[in-house]
Amino acid sequence: MQARVTAILVARNGAEFLPRTLSAIARQTRRPDSTVFVDDGSTDASGALLADGGPTTFVRVDSARSFGSAVAEGLRVAGSENADDTWLWLLGHDSAPSPDALSSMLAALEIAPSVAVAGPKLMRWDSGDVIEAYGETLTRFGASISLVTGELDQAQHDRHNDMLGVSANGMLVREKVWTALGGFDPALPSADAALDFCVRVRLAGHRVVGVPTATVASAGPPEQFGRDALTARATNALRRKAQLHRRLVYAPAVAVPLHWLSLLPIAVLRSLWHLVGKRASLIPGEISAAFAAAFTSRVMPARTRLRRTRSLGWGTIAPLRLPPREVRELRANQHAIRAAPQTQEDGGADTTRLSFLSHGGAWTVLLTAAIGAVAFSPLLGAAAVSGGGLAPLSATFTELWANVGYGWREVGAGFVGAADPFAFLVAILGTLTFWAPSLSVVVLYAVALPLAALGAWWCAARFAQRAWAPAIAAVLWALAPPFLTALNGGHLGAVIAHLLLPWLVLTLLNAPRSWSAGAGAALLFAATAAAAPSLIPALVLGWLALMIARPKSIHRIVGIVIPALVMFAPLAIEQVLRGTPLALAADPGVPVVAGTQSGWQLALVSPVNGYSGWSDIAAAFALPELAAPVIVAALLAPLAVLALLALFLPGSRRSVPAMVIALVGFATAVAAAHVQVSAVGEALVLVWPGAGLSLFWLGLVGSAVVALEALGRGVVFPALLVAAASAVLAGPLLAMPIAGTSAVYASTGRMLPAFVSAEAANDPTLGTLELTAQPSGALAATLHRGEGTSLDSQSTLASTGIDPTEEQERLAVLAGNLASQSGFDSAAELQELQIGFVLSPDATTGGAEVDTRKRAGEALDGNAELTAIGETTTGFLWRYSALESGDAPSGPGPLGTPYGATVILVQGIVLLITLLLAIPTGSRRRPRARAAGPNEPADTFEEDDDV
Repeated sequence: MQARVTAILVARNGAEFLPRTLSAIARQTRRPDSTVFVDDGSTDASGALLADGGPTTFVRVDSARSFGSAVAEGLRVAGSENADDTWLWLLGHDSAPSPDALSSMLAALEIAPSVAVAGPKLMRWDSGDVIEAYGETLTRFGASISLVTGELDQAQHDRHNDMLGVSANGMLVREKVWTALGGFDPALPSADAALDFCVRVRLAGHRVVGVPTATVASAGPPEQFGRDALTARATNALRRKAQLHRRLVYAPAVAVPLHWLSLLPIAVLRSLWHLVGKRASLIPGEISAAFAAAFTSRVMPARTRLRRTRSLGWGTIAPLRLPPREVRELRANQHAIRAAPQTQEDGGADTTRLSFLSHGGAWTVLLTAAIGAVAFSPLLGAAAVSGGGLAPLSATFTELWANVGYGWREVGAGFVGAADPFAFLVAILGTLTFWAPSLSVVVLYAVALPLAALGAWWCAARFAQRAWAPAIAAVLWALAPPFLTALNGGHLGAVIAHLLLPWLVLTLLNAPRSWSAGAGAALLFAATAAAAPSLIPALVLGWLALMIARPKSIHRIVGIVIPALVMFAPLAIEQVLRGTPLALAADPGVPVVAGTQSGWQLALVSPVNGYSGWSDIAAAFALPELAAPVIVAALLAPLAVLALLALFLPGSRRSVPAMVIALVGFATAVAAAHVQVSAVGEALVLVWPGAGLSLFWLGLVGSAVVALEALGRGVVFPALLVAAASAVLAGPLLAMPIAGTSAVYASTGRMLPAFVSAEAANDPTLGTLELTAQPSGALAATLHRGEGTSLDSQSTLASTGIDPTEEQERLAVLAGNLASQSGFDSAAELQELQIGFVLSPDATTGGAEVDTRKRAGEALDGNAELTAIGETTTGFLWRYSALESGDAPSGPGPLGTPYGATVILVQGIVLLITLLLAIPTGSRRRPRARAAGPNEPADTFEEDDDV
């Protein structure tokens, strides 16, 4: 008996595709016996086109239906014969069959009576020789996978016809089987609906085949039916939701509760895997799919239908499932086929990158390493570096990490508060040499110059095609005056910010097209902000500019500031609550008093008085005072000329952002030089402008790189001139450590006199009261615990406080009475505060400071409770011999309070997630996977991750 075929065409806003599809149906060599056209709530001209197509039955249904339910409604209205020889041909508005498609499938069915479902080979709508999909199957954990996708059709798959499933587009299904199985599962409106139906067909005792000689042009996967566009993350969410639904339906009854309980934990684990695989956009869909599968009411009806129609065991479909190894090979092949050649942002082909080894990068780094080794040779071999804004680090890395987060701050009189984000950087730095944390700063000084050169070379190489520009950029950045001044002044935060800025620029530029680069930029953004808080406004402006310039990639860029926000939030809350929001710009580390800088000094890239050391050179040669700025200006002129020239040379559009960076950096430096937020004794401390000048220098160097690239063969002379001028400019700053005029010096790591350190080794809570005479005749009192106040113990909350705390007032009363003759019971206070020593540092100036120190010393000598130890390397020392061991004032550690534990937990989670996302995922080579073009092994990071 001849088979009878009913073609059911479903359209939903498919007017763009319908003319071709209707024409293809009409041109069939074996035309359907009847046609049912279903308009699924279209709002375009689809309904009119279907009606004009001359169907046997025309059905209009409400919108928001699935493809399967629209088919069922059309079949209900048209009437069902439900005979063995009646077949349903399912088509979508974007399914245009070849003229012999139906006849080919019917011919295959005539010789295989056990077949209940046949599927054609789907070809791409706009490329008829490329396979869109052919055959579907399941992986070990139940994920659906297309057997063939995106391959050029060369009949390589025509021998494969027995399949687990076929696509809904063009499916030919026996009507009796369709009715018995209840059609497509309503819980699967798009993804996996046809595959699930085919699985149930197999379990009901029928076969499913693919017919390679029958082809149907398809405009997209089933998830895209009736949609204008569907993102990759939305597609993944639909597929994952379908997979989890099928898992609950297919599982044995006793395993369903276990699967239900595992939905959310597995979603969390897969989310972490997505982070590592740089697929962060898939995480919301992962979580939502788990919740949707857990709280749906459609699992039980689907399990009932399956149990009613299943006649065979699950072992019958096991041979048709894909083993894990073949899954990986198949995904690798599909990934390689989808991969497109990378292009540059301007749309041109990606050019060959400069080689670090063969294009001068390595030699430049080695040269700067030699310069740095000579310049900072006095520090080599030291246990620590002290002076300026530096102090030794805590003795153990556990103490370093105890100073992060929120808790007791062992600085001054002590208090409970938020740590500076810089404490995290110091803890990480000290952990690198965990056996001797202070040694890490010595190592940093030894490698600072080559590290700066390395970062600048790679950043410049991102924009350069010739070797000169990155090499000159590396030299300029390593010998930058603000960088060398920060090293000589012990401004560790500014040093770290200078080292990080080129890498931050590099990752920010790559962030729009890479999750890994975006996460790397987020970490560098947070680290740079923590090291130099004065740069935060400039960094935020750069972040906003990047989002405006790359709106299509805003989902990768918007989260760059999140780690910095989380790290600064506890500190910002406290500063705002006490009315000092500007104090967030305070430099971390030991506060350093510096003179006021003029605009001209800052314009000449000198963050401190002295014009980068040239004032001392001019004075040594008895030159006029004006000679120093003139010399510095002359040495800066080649760089300035190159930077300005770039605005008028080819490629000037790249120099404009660089000059904007320079302008923002200079404005940052000027603003910093006029903001006072802390004090040392009675001396005001301005925000260090060197970090802003580093940004200013970055813009100038970036613009100079553009100019050097544009000069072509004429690059040699200007390149050598600007490099030589930069080296001469840096000469006095490089000579400071050797000449002993630098503020930093090699240290044994001891912050207090040896006598105190020996005692404190046995009693870490032992207090030392430091009384420092001020030029005005006042005294500044500082309390040290244990072996002294380390760099990681410093807090901007302490240095920027406006009103003295109760503890500070108590300490001031004690200090005032110790330094004068009074009837005050100092012994009781010394005992309660656990102060065992009093230290009076040497006076640094004459006059009132000397007199004050002398009067204080006489009073301390006359105090019967104190015993004079004598002069030490850090001042005169007295001991309170009657001190009995007891508990010093202290507070909880980072995890000692619910708020502190919450701060650490949130910061740790955010940093861990960002770090996982930032880790580059290496590609794996698959020897058997080949792309359609060149014979190169395909690679992918997509494992069998369908749990």
